[in-house]
Amino acid sequence: MINNYFLSVLFILFISCKEQNFTKSPNVILIITDDQGYGDLGINKNSILKTPNIDELSSESVVFNNFYVSPVCAPTRSSLMTGRYSLRTGVRDTYNGGAIMSTDEITIAELLQEKNYKTGIFGKWHLGDNYPSRPSDQGFDESVIHLSGGIGQVGDITNYYQKDKSYFDPILWKNNEKTKYEGYCSDVFTDEAINFIEQNSESTFFCYLSFNAPHTPLQVPDEFLEEYLDSNITNIYEDGKNPMTKKDIEDAKKIYAMISNIDYNVGKVLDKITELGIEEDTIIIFMTDNGPQQLRYNANLRGLKGTVYNGGIKAPFYFKYPKLQDSRKQINTLSAHIDLLPTLARLCDFEIPSDRTIDGFDMFSISEEKENRSFFSYWTRKSPELYNNISLIKNGFKLVGNTSYNASVNEFELFNLEKDYKESDNLVDFNTEIANELKLDLNKIHDELINSTNIKNQPLIHIGYEQENPSILNRNDASGQRGIWSNNNIYGKWETYFNKGLYNIKAKFNDVQLNKNSKFIIELNQKVYSKSILSFDNEDFIELKNIRVDEGKYSLIPFLRNGNKNLLPFYLKIEKIN
Repeated sequence: MINNYFLSVLFILFISCKEQNFTKSPNVILIITDDQGYGDLGINKNSILKTPNIDELSSESVVFNNFYVSPVCAPTRSSLMTGRYSLRTGVRDTYNGGAIMSTDEITIAELLQEKNYKTGIFGKWHLGDNYPSRPSDQGFDESVIHLSGGIGQVGDITNYYQKDKSYFDPILWKNNEKTKYEGYCSDVFTDEAINFIEQNSESTFFCYLSFNAPHTPLQVPDEFLEEYLDSNITNIYEDGKNPMTKKDIEDAKKIYAMISNIDYNVGKVLDKITELGIEEDTIIIFMTDNGPQQLRYNANLRGLKGTVYNGGIKAPFYFKYPKLQDSRKQINTLSAHIDLLPTLARLCDFEIPSDRTIDGFDMFSISEEKENRSFFSYWTRKSPELYNNISLIKNGFKLVGNTSYNASVNEFELFNLEKDYKESDNLVDFNTEIANELKLDLNKIHDELINSTNIKNQPLIHIGYEQENPSILNRNDASGQRGIWSNNNIYGKWETYFNKGLYNIKAKFNDVQLNKNSKFIIELNQKVYSKSILSFDNEDFIELKNIRVDEGKYSLIPFLRNGNKNLLPFYLKIEKIN
């Protein structure tokens, strides 16, 4: 049950917001990190990791102690931007064509743009790399991003070949143009964000600083790593059932160094806000996108990234706005990433979209509906699997399914989160009535979400339009078998919508030795184009020219028939020439 003290705090905050007459809409700086766990902060009793700037920010913020996100990257980001469960937005995966957000979604950036905010994103987007799903298509005036889910991943074709140096001197996409940068990626994103803040400090702005660290690959400047080389990481590790390996220990040192670098950069942003004299008029939010990917201290929470246990979905969330509060507040009510859009709607005075379901609530309001709310979570590759890695939180209880689609309620786990935040005491056999109630709610939400329009109709990459020509289709946004990633010998396709015209299509291959009877084939629905291949063009490309395509939706299936194998291109470059 909700403590009366925290209800009082919420009520005071709600009334004070209503009564205060803010003469200027607040700036918004949203800082999110990638794969940083709840325990990856000094403020959360990590005695090894040094995060003084984030710790200080938390002390000046409203701290939401029961804040939840999705188990993995892209779903969290789509919910954060739209106030909706990710499946409503078309985002169902981190790749396999499932990390493309529908262009029909309305983002925080678009809503703030309508209020004359300047909007900028710096870092990780991971909601579509092609028109019409890029940041510039979804409300951002300025964007400096990497492709795919991470710098150097297979979808990030501009840095993939840098391998273990991909985080240094990266090639990024500035307003959709390839741009070479010098320095470490987190430093670059921060410097670009600070430049944006300086340029717009006399107007009103939304700055989305979305670090890709400490996500793998684990790369960090030596000066940050040196502080942790002699640290005894296992001293604070809690899980006796799953001891850390030597690799886990070495990885943790690199991750702590990467987080220290983030903390340094957060300090630079905070200093700049103070220097510009806009601290009183600026909302600053710090959060992470999911739990840690590797074993390390995680504040006694069960599970890692990808799981629906608290270790995978509980995240720190600090909300600082000097005009909103006088001193530190702690709020224990259930809150989540879907709540940010409704919360900013009131503080920044924009209308919540009324033509769609918004799943979130204003985090500072009190209502019976919010007190009785639930929070649904799931994660399986490609598409949701009923009762597998799926959960529902409601009224302080959490139902977790890691079982089969036809499981009875007694095959689930039920936890009382108010008494058992470690999720170690399964109460399902003693509270069957509560478990059944939660299971009914879980079924209802699951069935509603998997029947969402944007799940039934996968968001399409638009090709041959003036907004993006040529289009580069990467492996992150290719659909196909579950193992589609860097594997050559695998079935894959891109779901597209072509503008009518004449096209040249180039396919890039990696590590392929041509057979003497090799043939490159492209299928566009019922039309098939093939060409015998004796040798690659420069840099292992194959090109088919002058392919005429009528306007419409196409499943684009390219492959190289090489002996007894059909090989998927690493990426495609498609250019409308007429």
